[in-house]
Amino acid sequence: MTEIDWSLDAYDYELPPSCIAQNPVVPRDSSRLLVVDSPSSHQHRIFHDLPDLLEPGDLLVLNNTRVLPARLYGHKPNGPAVEILLMEERQHNCWLALVKPGKRLKLGAKIEFEPASCDDSAEGPCCCLPQAVGVDRRLTATVIARDEQTGGRLLEFDIPTDSTLTKFLDEYGHVPLPPYIDKSQAAPEQYQTVYAEKPGAVAAPTAGLHFTEELFSRLEERGIEKTFVTLHVGVGTFRPVEVADVTTHKMHGEWVEVSASTVEKIRETQARGGRIFAVGTTAVRALEGAAAASEDFSLQPFCGQTNLFIYPGYKWRVVDGIITNFHLPRSTLMMMVSAMIGRPRLLDLYREAIENQYRFYSFGDATIILPMAKND
Repeated sequence: MTEIDWSLDAYDYELPPSCIAQNPVVPRDSSRLLVVDSPSSHQHRIFHDLPDLLEPGDLLVLNNTRVLPARLYGHKPNGPAVEILLMEERQHNCWLALVKPGKRLKLGAKIEFEPASCDDSAEGPCCCLPQAVGVDRRLTATVIARDEQTGGRLLEFDIPTDSTLTKFLDEYGHVPLPPYIDKSQAAPEQYQTVYAEKPGAVAAPTAGLHFTEELFSRLEERGIEKTFVTLHVGVGTFRPVEVADVTTHKMHGEWVEVSASTVEKIRETQARGGRIFAVGTTAVRALEGAAAASEDFSLQPFCGQTNLFIYPGYKWRVVDGIITNFHLPRSTLMMMVSAMIGRPRLLDLYREAIENQYRFYSFGDATIILPMAKND
């Protein structure tokens, strides 16, 4: 590695706004797929070609987290409007949240939240009253602390001790589309994978959005298996890097579960010569984070927080190939993919994708990095 590979400025690129996908394609697997098949070559394909690009005996590892309706709108009593994005539960019904505008929410400030619109495609707060679905009063919270690491606030929600905030979110929460998606007509379920199961994320594992049940059937027919991990996507995935030397960046922890059955399936795949493909950077973090947590860096069952940061120079322990979307400039996700194929190669591929009008970011197109293209 060279020093430039560890410079934040080296991960910048110019993206025309027209390349930012505002809506997903239908069907999901009709998105484009940039196939990186060697250190010097690539192909332009469609995502539903995936079974032809993998080999019988390969294993896909997917993140089965489900996105919470984690954006809430409210106001201070008789005061200005506020918006919060839930990040993670720190204690029972106490959540870390990013708030706008933060200066208005000092310690002790109380927030009254508005119920979500029946049409969750609408942006912003709604004045409708709670319906007969269960909540018979306003949802409120109090600011009890400031989180120095994220600049967020710790909010204590006024909820009966035998209940949880997540039971209120379907009525009060909005799907937290990223800020660069500001003209979307997507339905809430289009920002969930078809296999989303375990609620807890505040952003979708977007590489998984391309899969359909029909595509899974075709993969199974070809002898390509799948298994699941859980990583609840939080601030660690998309928190901006703010240091010039990326090696000094500190990742925020995210909750991960890699089960014994998943570990066993991976070991069986490796024993027979199959390859391990992580679907998305969150699946990469889950697998490599679980390995990093063991004394000998071998993959073991794991449940807990990981703050693993992968950048060029990283020694891969589990993952052979990655399926991923195109990422924001200067992001830890670009650095992770650069660790697999090299930063100059990645930037060349991004330029190629822009020239060929690929769609970028959460609702955009995908890439697959095959093991033959991986840096050793």
